[in-house]
Amino acid sequence: MAHIIIIGAGLGGMPMAYEMRELLRNGDRLTVVSNQSRFHFVPSNPWVAVDWRQRQDIELELAPLLSRKGIALVQCGARRVHPERNQVELEDGSSLDYDFLIIATGPRLAFDEIEGLGPQGHTQSICHVDHAQQAAESWKSFVAAPGPVVVGAVQGASCFGPAYEYAFIMETDLRKRKIRDRVPMTFVTSEPYIGHLGLGGVGDSKGMIESMFRQRHIKWICNATVSRVEAGRMFVTEHDEEGQPKKEHELPFSYSMMLPAFKGVEAVFGIEGLTNPRGFVLIDEHQRNPRYPNIFSVGVCVAIPPVEATPVPTGTPKTGYMIESMVTATAKNIRAVLDGREPTEKATWNAVCLADFGDSGAAFVALPQIPPRNVSWFSEGKWVHLAKVAFEKYFLRKMKTGATEPVYEKIVMEALGIIKLKGK
Repeated sequence: MAHIIIIGAGLGGMPMAYEMRELLRNGDRLTVVSNQSRFHFVPSNPWVAVDWRQRQDIELELAPLLSRKGIALVQCGARRVHPERNQVELEDGSSLDYDFLIIATGPRLAFDEIEGLGPQGHTQSICHVDHAQQAAESWKSFVAAPGPVVVGAVQGASCFGPAYEYAFIMETDLRKRKIRDRVPMTFVTSEPYIGHLGLGGVGDSKGMIESMFRQRHIKWICNATVSRVEAGRMFVTEHDEEGQPKKEHELPFSYSMMLPAFKGVEAVFGIEGLTNPRGFVLIDEHQRNPRYPNIFSVGVCVAIPPVEATPVPTGTPKTGYMIESMVTATAKNIRAVLDGREPTEKATWNAVCLADFGDSGAAFVALPQIPPRNVSWFSEGKWVHLAKVAFEKYFLRKMKTGATEPVYEKIVMEALGIIKLKGK
């Protein structure tokens, strides 16, 4: 009988645990290794960061959820993966043996690549609920003495949607407080144009988001690199279409949130054949590592090349539904191997995104996420804000019940032509 270990219990790890559990044979064991005791719904972090949500609203205790499904939980971080001997070394010095390993760790946040960046420096973050909670405390102080805001994503970032969300949510909150007129806002991004999103744009995302920025008096700087951040000042270089420096900006701010670049976690970083130079896990079309065929990976930690060359480096985002498709393919492929068959399932990597803007929002569908696409659709309106609120409650309920794809969800998504596996 096989022992399957999943490292990580986030947006990739928890659905992975539930789907894998359903496909195990009698006698197979499943263990989740996590350095966290709680699951938190990352897409709600922008709301936490302006005090519209409390962290307890978006968190769930892992132990009872997994225990009900017969899934073991080891609440200790993974220090190092040893693929040559099929072991995971834990932070407490102990080790776990595995027959199959699924890496779903998410990323390491590379704040250290830019001087003064991040919660330990001079900017806020919404990448983790701890950061969002800290950002909320700073936001309370800021609105009592408002000033300029700088928000965006630095060079090498691959997750741009939350930066747009947070910019618009802050703007909405400032209007509700009737202090918007006291806050100049600048959006700084490594994208070649507004609405690129690391995806080469989706539908008319460029025109629509630029229009929304103009309507809300948010200025922007594209093709930007951040060289350093000091207290109240950000130093930004704007580049031309050839990637050559064009203009230097020294941006004053009283509050700033900048998304960092991502790297692979220390547990796998630098393992030859397992990860690329940034530490992301190398996978084939079946989510399996080419060198170590009993290692699979899902989520933000997988290596995906940029969709196109840009003047300033940008990465490709791994959105929620894309991760869910990775999870389903991985679970079915591991079961195939357990049954003595070769893996055949391939994730579609379709992207479905709801971005809340506080009192409205934007939604896009990209099928598949990486061009060329069969569908490329982008829309905005108040309905998106309401849909995002509903989706938060819905997803948390799925995590509570362990039903990662209820029948009615499957029927609705397939009716829209949005499926998880290729050829289905």
